[in-house]
Amino acid sequence: MSRTAAPTIDERSLAARLWAVHWPLVMVLCVVASVGTAMLYSVAGGAIEPYAARHASRFVLCLAMVFVMAALPLRFWMAIAYPAYALVLALLLVVAFAGVESGGAHRWIAFGGVTFQPSEFAKVAIVLALARFYQWLPRTAFNAPVFVFIPLLMLAVPTALILSQPDLGTASLVLGAGVVMLFLAGIAWPYILLGLGAVAAAAPFAWSMLRGYQKERILNFLEPDRDPLGLGYQIVQSKIALGSGGLSGKGFLKGTQSQLDFLPEKHTDFIFTILGEELGLVGSLSVLTLYGVTLVFLLHIALRVRSHFGRLVASGAAITLFLHLFVNAGMVMGLLPVVGAPLPLVSYGGTSMLATMALIGLAMNAYVHRREIVHPKTVNPLI
Repeated sequence: MSRTAAPTIDERSLAARLWAVHWPLVMVLCVVASVGTAMLYSVAGGAIEPYAARHASRFVLCLAMVFVMAALPLRFWMAIAYPAYALVLALLLVVAFAGVESGGAHRWIAFGGVTFQPSEFAKVAIVLALARFYQWLPRTAFNAPVFVFIPLLMLAVPTALILSQPDLGTASLVLGAGVVMLFLAGIAWPYILLGLGAVAAAAPFAWSMLRGYQKERILNFLEPDRDPLGLGYQIVQSKIALGSGGLSGKGFLKGTQSQLDFLPEKHTDFIFTILGEELGLVGSLSVLTLYGVTLVFLLHIALRVRSHFGRLVASGAAITLFLHLFVNAGMVMGLLPVVGAPLPLVSYGGTSMLATMALIGLAMNAYVHRREIVHPKTVNPLI
């Protein structure tokens, strides 16, 4: 008597595929986004507009996108990886020649009444493209010089375009996430050490290429009291706010630095400062714990996925989220220079949330299709 083979996840109903998502991860993300909505409500002085309502509605739409991404076949994301990478490069070139200027930087594109930042999408494209490359590449060829150079070039091109905007923060995040992905993919240590040595050797040249305000930010990081009323103003006010929060905080809607507008960019890059002032060390550690749980879930997904593509996608999502969290928290505490790095799902920003949730959607897709095995020889390396 023959047995009927169990249907694959792609042969199951849409409801079955949606039920297969990582629901604990979904719930944690909802809590983090709710914290962001509450903090943005506070930033606006206890008003749902202009930040909190938009933040919440964007999250709901992005969460729906995550479910759609999770339900699609794994091979769909493999097929569009290179086209998505090429599209992002094209958008970055558009920014270079016809980007919207704000504060002396060209980082945005305005189209149809909507303004978005293509460099945020570069984080997603790099993860997809590198995962796709290593899914095709046989493991025996991982450390062949030509196959080390190709992914490095794939990483260097968008990084250089983002640096030219100029956007040192996003470029560093894209480069950092890509380098860690190369290591996780299987690049040998000598190449990693050689790359680090090259970066160190290029540091003087890189310093000469930085804009004046970027140099000042680094100098103010090394000497915080150098310009307390100028470029050092943000970090000074941020430290005051965090310190005044104490153990339990001043209370929701009762932060003086935020409510009295002492702190610039409080709804975007410095939202974690508002959280620390109003909810204190306990609240800050609670939110960091939520992020920690999210990272554990993503790494757990990476360990359970059978395809190399899925493992790298989930790992790339975890790496990018961790770097954002590390840079943002370090920046507002004065442990790192001030760069543009929003706190994922908490800071206000549509493009940032869309990119973050797209990475979550890719990881969720890998989890739903975690039992699927894709052999490299069955996949055309060019599509």
